[in-house]
Amino acid sequence: MDNKDSEAEIHPLKTEDAKAQENHENSVERRIIIKQSPRLSRLSRWRTAAFFISLFLCLIIVFAFSFIIPCPERPVSERTWFRNYDSAGAYQFLAVEDVNEDKVQDVIFAFKAGNGSGSFNRSCLDEGLPSPCAFLAAVSGTNGRVLWERPAAEDVEWLQCGIQQLGGAGPQACLVVGKPTSLMAVSLHTGEVQWRQSSDFGANYTVLAPVSVIPDVDSDGVQDLIIFIATGAKIKTFIHSGKTGKQIGSPGSLDVDGQARYVRLDLASSSSSYFLFYTGTVVFGASLQSGITATGMEMKLPGLEQDPQWEKNIDRATHRFSLLSSADIRYLTKIPGPSQENLLVVSSEMATLLSTRSLQSVWSLNVSHVVREPLFGYFKPDVLGIVLESEISPNRKKVVIVESGSGAVQWDLKLNWRAESPGPATLSTADHRSAFLIWGEYQAPGNETRSRAPLQKLYLFHPSYTNVLLELRNSTEQVIAFDAALFERSRHACYVLLRGPRAGEEPGLVSLMKRKLKEDVSESRVIWLNQVAVDSEQYVRDRLYRMRFQSR
Repeated sequence: MDNKDSEAEIHPLKTEDAKAQENHENSVERRIIIKQSPRLSRLSRWRTAAFFISLFLCLIIVFAFSFIIPCPERPVSERTWFRNYDSAGAYQFLAVEDVNEDKVQDVIFAFKAGNGSGSFNRSCLDEGLPSPCAFLAAVSGTNGRVLWERPAAEDVEWLQCGIQQLGGAGPQACLVVGKPTSLMAVSLHTGEVQWRQSSDFGANYTVLAPVSVIPDVDSDGVQDLIIFIATGAKIKTFIHSGKTGKQIGSPGSLDVDGQARYVRLDLASSSSSYFLFYTGTVVFGASLQSGITATGMEMKLPGLEQDPQWEKNIDRATHRFSLLSSADIRYLTKIPGPSQENLLVVSSEMATLLSTRSLQSVWSLNVSHVVREPLFGYFKPDVLGIVLESEISPNRKKVVIVESGSGAVQWDLKLNWRAESPGPATLSTADHRSAFLIWGEYQAPGNETRSRAPLQKLYLFHPSYTNVLLELRNSTEQVIAFDAALFERSRHACYVLLRGPRAGEEPGLVSLMKRKLKEDVSESRVIWLNQVAVDSEQYVRDRLYRMRFQSR
């Protein structure tokens, strides 16, 4: 302050000039603000108007979606439903597919009767078939309502649904192999016949299931079908157009000894496909390319080469596969892997995993008298397991869960059982494991009784409780077919039962039932596999009731 005062005393004129300059600048700024104030006022009004218009539009949109535009209705699935047919017989076939495209899985099944249900009032005579005949029907997964129903054939040898582009008219269809020899493609969504063809498979034939889909052979833009027929000591090969059903080429033939089954393997290492036919102690092998050539068609499909490693082990004259022609083979099953499919060889005394790349054994497990095709599930999170059921004595079986990578036994259980009881099923859970559904009758060690026939009970097992079984239901009727599935994506876990007399037996009441799994879990009986009860029974029920599922 002293410096400023002294400077003002020394330069009085300079100070007065500075003040005058400052006053002039302030007056100029005031004039500019006065000139801009009307413009700013107009901008402020525009901003306010824009804000309220935007707010009004948002309220209109919210109001429209809330009250005017209807939200898509989600189908309400009934927890349990039944569909009954009188004076009928059932085929051992169940398929779970979304038929009416409502994002809820539906059920396709087959039965033999003189007339269908009252919903469609169709009879065998409507299709020119003798009565009774085989009907194919699709039932809604939400409430059991019949979606479509039609007479299919005089009798059914094989049914297969979910084949893509069959008939060329829709995304999926069902293939019906009827008796006498006929092929029919039925639209999965409408039940309409896409094509119908007669085929000369011969007398007393058996279809080797499943029918395989192959690349387009006749260049009509639709993938085709290769069908293997066992007649006596021969396996005949038929190729049919997927678009029209007409036979392509002439039948091929392979001489075998005994009743044959087959498995198809797709080799990732060489983009090759091979068919392995097995009859007891003998295994025959043929590539897809050689199978097409056997029908008289001299053409090479792109991307289907023959694997040199496999060709070394297949005799060119007899087609015998040398590596596996020594044991009493009961099942050949392809095992999914991260980079390739491997082959599980189940013999009368042992199960062996064979690498399809090196054709060397990966692991072996002593397990005898396996009675069913192996099933897949997850005992550990994201680690594929194999479920094996083996007979250990009359009316007594052992269920084993094996880790697919190492062959280590993860869990096992002994049950009483009937030979005609259904096989197991699995459902994927949200913890990346599986819930296992097993049929049989559990009896505590030391309390086994053999004086009566075993009961037919359904049990639930989840790896979170390795010492607990939940007894879900006791079925006294004959179960023809059983399956479990998630009827909606990652939710609504259910099982389906088809009960009644078989087709060909004395006709009676055929009943199809869908049951939500949680309904049985809440009313289940808790069975402790050892004497140590970790939690209360109600806590176990509540925890498994809250278990969430996941679509893989």
